[in-house]
Amino acid sequence: MTPFFTRLKFAIRTFFAILFRDHIPHDVAAALMTSRAASATAAAAAPVSAPVATAGAAAPAVKAAKPREGDATATHMLALLQRDGRLIDFLMEDITPYADTQIGAAVRSVHAGCRQALGRYVSLVPALDAPEGTRVTVDDAIDVARIKLIGNVSGEPPFTGVLHHRGWVVDRMELPPLAAAGRQVIAPAEIEVA
Repeated sequence: MTPFFTRLKFAIRTFFAILFRDHIPHDVAAALMTSRAASATAAAAAPVSAPVATAGAAAPAVKAAKPREGDATATHMLALLQRDGRLIDFLMEDITPYADTQIGAAVRSVHAGCRQALGRYVSLVPALDAPEGTRVTVDDAIDVARIKLIGNVSGEPPFTGVLHHRGWVVDRMELPPLAAAGRQVIAPAEIEVA
């Protein structure tokens, strides 16, 4: 299978080639045909671990993982970021062989999709409403979940220091309904049936 960023590069090049020159670049077509042929050869040569279905018999089913109990909000949010921004594909891809320009182009797409998903389903507000770089004082009613003291922390509150990061707090989260069967699934596997 052709890596994600290679496919992304091919897609961008092909889009502009068709738009301005009315043809698919020859090297892209050749690379994809070679990749598809290699995938087909590897699939044919791979040992089959599941029983082969005979004519008239049902194909072997893939066993589903038993869903775990508990809150599926984090998985649901990851699924939305994957669906709209391909975040998990980006994070799981080994990006070391790619040039910075290729990574930069891919990051723009991932960033736009993930930002749009966050804006649609989540409202975020700063954990501390003060400009970064200003001096702030924290009294003894410190909320350790909202404020993290770093540097030379000693003695008793109040503490005065420079705000390096305002932090983020979820103000609103309205996720679309999630089917009970998919509570642990971030992105389903895709199988092309011939």
